[in-house]
Formats: sequence, C-alpha cells, structure tokens
Amino acid sequence: MIRSMTGFGRSVVSNDNNQTITVEVKSVNHRYCDISLKIPKKFTMFEADVRNLFKQYANRGKIDLSISYEDLSETSVGLHYNRAMAKEYMDAFHQMEEEFGIPVSVTAERLAQFPEVLSLTEETFDESRWWSLIEAAVREAGGKFVESRTVEGKRLLEDMEGKLARMEEDIEFIAERSPSIIQEYRTKLEDKVKEFLNNAGIDENRIAAEVTLYADKISVDEEIVRFKSHIKAMQEELYEKESVGRKLDFLAQEMNREANTILSKSSDVELSNHAIELKTNVEKVREQVQNIE
Repeated sequence: MIRSMTGFGRSVVSNDNNQTITVEVKSVNHRYCDISLKIPKKFTMFEADVRNLFKQYANRGKIDLSISYEDLSETSVGLHYNRAMAKEYMDAFHQMEEEFGIPVSVTAERLAQFPEVLSLTEETFDESRWWSLIEAAVREAGGKFVESRTVEGKRLLEDMEGKLARMEEDIEFIAERSPSIIQEYRTKLEDKVKEFLNNAGIDENRIAAEVTLYADKISVDEEIVRFKSHIKAMQEELYEKESVGRKLDFLAQEMNREANTILSKSSDVELSNHAIELKTNVEKVREQVQNIE
C-alpha cells in the first residue's frame, strides 16, 4: 500500500547506566532519498552507519534526522591531576626565586588553579555501548516514522481511488458519446446539403467521404483505450508494497497527455465538459502523486 513522503518519528532510549539517546526524524517531498543528519561531534564515527540504517525505513523524501544525548552516568567524567605540569610550574617558581631573590609562597589550592594542572576528563568512550543505544533509538524512531507515513498514505489512497473512479465515469461517457457525434454530424451535413441543393439529389459518396474525414479528425478511440489502461495500471500500483511514487508520476503524465488530446478533439458541449472534468482530475492526481513515496 502507498505511503506518504510526509512523516514524523521520535524515540528516547536509555540504558541502565543513565545514558540516553533521543532521535527525531521528519520528512517532506523530494525526488530522491536525501537524509540530512544532525549528530553530536562525539558520535561522528557513527554517521555512515546511521544513514545506512535509516535507509531501511525510507526510499524517497527530504529527511531531517537529529540525534541528541544525555550522559548522567557516575563514571562519565573524572578529575585528572597533571603531576608533570604541576612540577613544571613549581620548578619555574623556584627558578624565579633564585634569580630575583624573592620568596615564593604557593599553596596547593593556588597551584591547582593554573591551566592544565587539574582538568575534567571523560572516561574511555565505550563505542559498542553507545552504538547499541543509537541503533535502538533510530530503529524505534524509524518504525514510528513509517507508521505516520502509512497513516497519511491511507488518506492519499482513498482520495486517489475516488478520483480514479470519477475518471472512469468520464472516460466511459466519452466512449459512449463519441459514435453518436459522428452520426449527428452526418445528419446535419445531409440536411445542409439538401437545403443548399433545394432537395436535389445528394451524392452519397461525397457525404460518406466528408463524414469519414470528420470521424478521423475527432476519433479518440486510441486515447480512450490507452487512458483506461493507465487507470487500471495506477489502481494496481496503489496496492504494491514497494515504493511506487515514480511509477505513479509516469502514469499521471501519460494520463495528462491523453486527456489533453481528448479535450482538443472534443466538438460537442457534453463531451467537452466531461473531457474538462477528466483533465481536472488528472491534474489533481498528478499533485497527489508528488506526495507518494
């Protein structure tokens, strides 16, 4: 069944170590699958994996995917004492004391305030632990994303089916009405000739030739056959499991071409009205197809 290219999904996944990953994804129409990824710097090594993973959930669309994290684990940050740096400071102070003859009084608290003596450092980065969190969050958000696209796709399907049904009604009317127009034209032509010749003899061969030329000019038999074929193909594609947006777009273009030809050959008010209605619904379908994955 068809799915919309508009969708949204969000997930929040945590582990027992008070580490949390939040994933949000949203999408709009696009010809291809274009994933824009916003990810924290510490997770840049996972960027390619995230893209490949999410492609399992989307074939088309302009997709914005963002990942954020929170780390409240007790061991996530530690205090580091740089003994070598502290010794360099003290050696420099004693050297200045000897050279300038001035006393140096430095407390441990004051020494700790100098750059790089004490620093906060993150514990060793556990790549596998973080990736398991990210993968779980992306999969959960991806599932919700697909679900939202499917719900919107059902609405699109109902709308498309309604428009295709109206197209079938219009094309059937055109198919039934077209032969009558030719006979009406023959009758009008005969009446005009009789009036012009004052009821003199009518050259049936000349009349037949004129009617044949007119019939060839307004004939839409081939267009009707092709249009019906396109309707049937589109109805079948709407229930395919794979991404069908491009196929539907092609069929809609072909329908539009046939509808234009039928309208240009319409020489009857009723026929023209149905041809206009046919083209109007084709245009609406073409617009809706742009929303289908």
